Amino acid sequence: MEIAQLKTILEAAILAAGEPVSVERLSSLFPEEQRPSKSLLKQALAALEEDYLERGIRLQRVANGYIFHTPSQLGEWIKGLWPEKRPRYTRAFLETLAIIAYKQPVTRGDIEAIRGVAVSPNIIKILLDQEWIESVGQREVPGRPNLYATTKQFLDHFNLKALAELPVLPALNETLMPMNTDEQDIKQIIQPPLESGAIMPAN
Repeated sequence: MEIAQLKTILEAAILAAGEPVSVERLSSLFPEEQRPSKSLLKQALAALEEDYLERGIRLQRVANGYIFHTPSQLGEWIKGLWPEKRPRYTRAFLETLAIIAYKQPVTRGDIEAIRGVAVSPNIIKILLDQEWIESVGQREVPGRPNLYATTKQFLDHFNLKALAELPVLPALNETLMPMNTDEQDIKQIIQPPLESGAIMPAN
């Protein structure tokens, strides 16, 4: 199969999927006797990425595979398609998610020790429901508290292939995020896609 035809098929499949698609899943679309090698698939995907570099959408590899997305610099124009009120994220919600992302795996007690205040159970529940975090085990201490870590869905949303690509916080120190960190700095890193108009719990 010529790479031009392969690119067309992959482009259509990724657009139709509407979610990250792995190389293995893309490979499975072809009959066994016509199945291209993984190296050829990756070559075609790399060529597609290059094709879209100057377009209004981009092809990007994230944790769960390949997906099309709009560049962030076009957000000012695209947001007009959804005039509904944007969600309001509390500082507590943003800090909790940032702490889990940068210090994982952590317990709720670890988060409270870093922030210096109690964490609302609703925040943890929302993060679990959104599949941004998951329980990855229990700490071997009295009470065996759950350990939380981020998921591949978290990486996918922020267009990251791995946690190593997380940006470095300007004021990163032993407490992760000093209380004088500007909320806008946090929002630039942690912006969960919750329902429009949602207000996060305060603690």
